[in-house]
Amino acid sequence: MCDGNTLADMDRFRQSHPAELTRWQFGLLSARKGLAMLLREAGTAALEVVGRDVDVQTPDGKADAHFVHPASREYPGVLIWPDAFGLRPAMKQIGRRLAESGYAVLVVNPYYRIGRAPLPLEGSDFNDEKTHNEMMSMMASLTPERQATDATAFVDYLGAQPAVDPDRKMGTIGYCMGGPITVRTAAARADRIGAGASFHGGRLVTDEPDSPHLLVPKLNAHYLFAIAQNDDEAEPETKKVLRDAFAKREVPAEIEVYEGALHGWCPPDMPVYHEAQAERAWSRLLVLFEGAL
Repeated sequence: MCDGNTLADMDRFRQSHPAELTRWQFGLLSARKGLAMLLREAGTAALEVVGRDVDVQTPDGKADAHFVHPASREYPGVLIWPDAFGLRPAMKQIGRRLAESGYAVLVVNPYYRIGRAPLPLEGSDFNDEKTHNEMMSMMASLTPERQATDATAFVDYLGAQPAVDPDRKMGTIGYCMGGPITVRTAAARADRIGAGASFHGGRLVTDEPDSPHLLVPKLNAHYLFAIAQNDDEAEPETKKVLRDAFAKREVPAEIEVYEGALHGWCPPDMPVYHEAQAERAWSRLLVLFEGAL
């Protein structure tokens, strides 16, 4: 879902929209003209925030990340797992927007073992076979064991920051490949994670013994699963399996298919970005965090 579908949908979108911008051109335009839209909170005054790039020590080395939080007081911590295209300006913008709503946010580079962000490099041609194969290899390097180890290190780092309220639960968000990583995060640190959100997450339900949905019995986190329409068409059973798993765990979970939204629709630098549905998903995220954190 978050591997082949992302690139295939982009290809189809470009073919049907030949005048559309490339992903990185779109990202630059978004940074210049779309920031006000991205940071918009209807009827809510944005908090003043401060952000900085940081290094987080993990058992496998130092992971580069971006930490952004309100300028004063303590707030719930939130860990953001990027999509397959990694830590980049659009993900930092998402982190900043969430911080302006009252959260201390860490956006991580999941590929830190390979190199510092941005990875893949900006300007890369994802239709090129070599680049495509390298990207698939990078994603494959994020084994379930590494995801859980990294999750523990990132949650510990967040919890040690003065801007993070130690008495409140944390949240975690994931896009594309980051969706299932949120589940592994919530399982590895069930003591701290009180809410999780997966936006067009892939491989949430598989036939493998390490399928993320099998971890639901370990979770204490309330959840939001925002599913792309084409992902649901490809794997219609995923939503049913997730609903049954959370019902048995007796933990609240909002699991919904977003009509008209293609895999990858939430980050604003994606060619398949769907503003209306992305804003709707964002509003549901804020409701989730308000109630669970």
